Amino acid sequence: VQLQASGGGLVQAGGSLRLSCAASGRISNTVAMAWYRRAPGKQRELVASIIVSGTTNYADSVKGRFTISRDIRKTAVYLEMNSLKPEDTAVYYCNVVRQSLPDVWGQGTQVTVSS
Repeated sequence: VQLQASGGGLVQAGGSLRLSCAASGRISNTVAMAWYRRAPGKQRELVASIIVSGTTNYADSVKGRFTISRDIRKTAVYLEMNSLKPEDTAVYYCNVVRQSLPDVWGQGTQVTVSS
């Protein structure tokens, strides 16, 4: 099973993008879905996560600007990004956390925010 991320691109500061990530098939034992990002020269960081109950968690740097949502039936996760800043520039990766099984990672989608 693979995760396919899409929706990245080039946007001006203050703009918006919506990232999507969908699985090619069913992913068993899913307990959470998340978005991570890695900016040039920096370590990968957790941007947002959502557990099966719907509870969400956000990095302080994106609170109030980003919204994570999911469709469990499709094993899809989305990230609505508003008021984008140049420091949001990074490769964004989707992730599925599974109970007692290895995580599944998407291939990454580039987000570039120009000032």
